[in-house]
Amino acid sequence: KQWYQRRVRDVCPVGRSCSQAEREQFNAFDGVHKTRELFVAALEKEFPDLKMKYSIGGQISFDCFPIGWDKTFCLQYVEKEYDEILFYGDKTYPGGNDHELFSDSRVSGRTVVGPDSTIELVTKDLNRLCLL
Repeated sequence: KQWYQRRVRDVCPVGRSCSQAEREQFNAFDGVHKTRELFVAALEKEFPDLKMKYSIGGQISFDCFPIGWDKTFCLQYVEKEYDEILFYGDKTYPGGNDHELFSDSRVSGRTVVGPDSTIELVTKDLNRLCLL
């Protein structure tokens, strides 16, 4: 196999050594100009035969990985052990790093927008499951 088929690569347009202020500036810039989305689209167009997936996550980067190496990879280890698998993620939209697991048919996915919504949804699920 080629090197790119055996690794997850994190691509950070602003640079991993950026300061917190630079991180925040890039995140705001990216929100307007879609730098990471455009970067991913260019990679998909330029290298369609690589069989790679691209996933935007966090504030400043995106991941490149072989198809099948996304968060759904973990399901093979737990899907037969549980009647219901719950997943909470913030980047659940197509292209977000939570999308594949969020939308997998073996999972009940929930979109969260921060700690408060996560606590609210987890509490509701725990009550529903009679675990609280």
